[in-house]
Amino acid sequence: MSSDVFVSRHIGPRDDELPKMLETIGVGSIDELIDKTVPPTIRIEKPLRLPKAMSEYEYLNHIRKIGAKNKQFRSFIGQGYYGVATLSVVIRNVLENPSWYTSYTPYQAEISQGRLEALLNFQTMIIDLTGMQVANASLLDESTAAAEAMIMTFNARSRSAVKAGANKFFVDDDIFLQTLAVITTRSEPLGIQLVRGKYDNAVFDESFFGAFVQYPAASGQIRDYQEFTEKAHASGLLAVVAADLMSLTLLTPPGEWGADIVVGSNQRFGLPMSFGGPHAGFFATRDELKRSMPGRIIGVSVDAQGNQAIRMALQTREQHIKRERATSNICTAQALLA
Repeated sequence: MSSDVFVSRHIGPRDDELPKMLETIGVGSIDELIDKTVPPTIRIEKPLRLPKAMSEYEYLNHIRKIGAKNKQFRSFIGQGYYGVATLSVVIRNVLENPSWYTSYTPYQAEISQGRLEALLNFQTMIIDLTGMQVANASLLDESTAAAEAMIMTFNARSRSAVKAGANKFFVDDDIFLQTLAVITTRSEPLGIQLVRGKYDNAVFDESFFGAFVQYPAASGQIRDYQEFTEKAHASGLLAVVAADLMSLTLLTPPGEWGADIVVGSNQRFGLPMSFGGPHAGFFATRDELKRSMPGRIIGVSVDAQGNQAIRMALQTREQHIKRERATSNICTAQALLA
């Protein structure tokens, strides 16, 4: 069968081709093929009650009538995602530009100096706003970044904490629901016990290795977590903060009140909600923890001619080199949106 024409590629076999196909696989009919491949336990014994077939025009009118029944309400609880004003020039020249949204980082990433420079600028912005010392080139979203932060703090436990069996991670009650869901999913196979509660009532002992808060909180409250992070550090814990990046243009950066890891999303910086994604997650930490970070880091180096060049840095942390001993099994990111 020729695949050069549209009909052959997309519509399927012709009636005269079906017998040959059935003979090749050793069955006499389509019904016999279904009998041999589809378990009877999942079949419907009675005929399907399907409505009369519609034309395309009739179908469009039908679904419009169904859609008109939807009741649209304005939500003031964004759970971390909010409507934004995206400049039309950005929509036309970036978001709707095939040369942008179909491109992929070459496997020899240093060829794309322009893209690496853009990601370096992203990292610099994250460092400036969070008050941290190093940031990666983005992750999938805020929830994924939060889960990676939990795993990083777990892997960064001291020898004494590992020996003591520290496996508890404190999570404040006032965090986004989707973040809690991803953290819960990632914690179970690692044997991490999540302990939920109010940040100002938290009590830590040697069984804890990390703590997580939202800034501002999911309820919208802006809290001073400095005393909380000091208490966590006094018990040997690392403090993780999920921060609203836009709010950090006005609020005190988490790095200034003791956060060890800061995560979040860049959606509020002009990215449409797009029915839930994609949006780039960010991940920032202190310099002494950089070799435990997930994701990719862009750094500045010098090429063979002595010129400044931008390259991937600290790649020995990643799975394409360390395999199962990597700091994380994630290096995929929303680099375009970063």
